[in-house]
Amino acid sequence: MSNPSQAREWNAADYHRISEPQVSWGEKVLARVHLRGDELLMDAGCGTGRLTAQLLQSLPRGRVVGVDLSQNMLAAAQDYLSPDFGGKFLLVAADLQDLPFERVFDGIFSTAAFHWVLDHDRLFRSLFRVLRPGGWLQAQCGGGPNLARLRHRIGELAATTKYERYFGGFREPWTFNDAETAAATMRRAGFIEVETSLEAAPTILEDLLQYSEFVRTAILRQHLRLLPDEESGTAFVAALAGQAATDDPPFSLDYWRLNLSAKIPT
Repeated sequence: MSNPSQAREWNAADYHRISEPQVSWGEKVLARVHLRGDELLMDAGCGTGRLTAQLLQSLPRGRVVGVDLSQNMLAAAQDYLSPDFGGKFLLVAADLQDLPFERVFDGIFSTAAFHWVLDHDRLFRSLFRVLRPGGWLQAQCGGGPNLARLRHRIGELAATTKYERYFGGFREPWTFNDAETAAATMRRAGFIEVETSLEAAPTILEDLLQYSEFVRTAILRQHLRLLPDEESGTAFVAALAGQAATDDPPFSLDYWRLNLSAKIPT
């Protein structure tokens, strides 16, 4: 299962179906975006396009470029967006740390993506570079103690005799900054009027099946790549789900969201 060429890929169909928590958080970020209606915007880490569609609805005379590293996500977004927004969007496969644009966007919108990028200095320099003078950033990602309970359990399980040989030297695939660290990073990149904040976003899944599917698809994809077969991955997820069943409330995830707002000089 550990194929480096697949490290960037997602099960886009499953993610599109189970990503209601991410969409609900993203809608709150969208509410902070005030548009004229003719802007050229980037959706950074657009995934399957569920929030890109809502962004496009607010741009009767504008366009959106959706950027994602996953070809699976982009293919799903193309299918999802084309019936209603054909000609108003462009999808680009690119690393957010090395975007192939220069001073072209009026604004950047992003949710549930930046924490998958390990080097945030490089990330925010790249984002700064693609914005026009006076351009803005409205984003949200995981931050602070995001998923601390689950991450502790993952670490303990990965260190057991059954799994330790697969996880030797493994580094978590996320960067979860606190608000102060994020603000400093953005200012180093050149952003001004920087505002950052953390907010709790506890999420409760309905039952063991929903919890297992959500965790497998939205959280553990990089971990499960290291395991030798599907059976091992299923057992790994089942062990975590069994622990989650004893939580109060059961099958809850201790999500924390990092809100990010900034502009670049005119």
